Amino acid sequence: MSSHTHYERLLARARTLPAVPTAVVHPCDVASLTGAVDAAKMGLIAPVLVGPEQRIRAVAQQADLDLSGMEIVDAPHSEASAAAAVRLVREGRAECLMKGSLHTDELMAAVVAREGGLRTSRRISHCFVMDVPSYDTPLIISDAAVNIAPTLEDKVHIVQNAIDLARALGQPEVRVAILSAMETVNPKVQSTIEAAALCKMADRGQITGGVLDGPLALDNAINLQAAEIKKIDSPVAGRANVLIVPDLEAGNMLAKSLTFLAGADAAGIVLGAKVPIILTSRADSVMTRLASCAVASLVAHARRESLGKAVQ
Repeated sequence: MSSHTHYERLLARARTLPAVPTAVVHPCDVASLTGAVDAAKMGLIAPVLVGPEQRIRAVAQQADLDLSGMEIVDAPHSEASAAAAVRLVREGRAECLMKGSLHTDELMAAVVAREGGLRTSRRISHCFVMDVPSYDTPLIISDAAVNIAPTLEDKVHIVQNAIDLARALGQPEVRVAILSAMETVNPKVQSTIEAAALCKMADRGQITGGVLDGPLALDNAINLQAAEIKKIDSPVAGRANVLIVPDLEAGNMLAKSLTFLAGADAAGIVLGAKVPIILTSRADSVMTRLASCAVASLVAHARRESLGKAVQ
């Protein structure tokens, strides 16, 4: 399977939908401004650039980028840019946020602010949507960037956010593996107890929209042969498309292992706020940046649809 096959499908799907109004926060370097302009050219987002106008125009000139037709909301510095972008969402002028050249914690501080932020009843969590060349479906990994040591209560939200994402991306069946180092419940290993609890919560309808199994070791989650050798018979084992990790360190190592050892790409998105948040890294390729925008577009449209149904 050629590299980027899964991303190309996501991009094709997102391009059939109207561009999503997106507040691009502090795009003051070449990589972040180019990412926003490229995504706009593809019809994925309709960007509103939020930040110091003179700096943004200087970067555009330096990188030979055409900003004609793009609205710029002037803000003096990164913190003010984040606050102004959040305001645009609250005013209904943006349905998505995109991180520019500011620190993630600066952006998230404005998002989670008790006064005027974008909190919902859900815990905010991060998902990588990974295009792994050797795997036959996109892999969602959560949480590898926001929740450091999530509690069982946090994991309920992390799992539900990931399931909702998989459904927005058009997965007909969401198969969630709750990862640990083993596939049996061991009272000495907390992640195995939490995995079993999450599966039972799904049985009781406290988590909906996906099929859960766990604890599962990584090999049993993604390799049918490994699952068969261990005699694990479940609809998830060997064919998971969502991997829930025990903590941020495990998730970070898993995602980076796939990127640097298996040639995978990792598109990043933050969920659980009022709108999806596109988190890209300066090291991301153009394809990864575009895929992150496509993922956010599909989530924003799914959210719009569900809000429409709620109003009816």
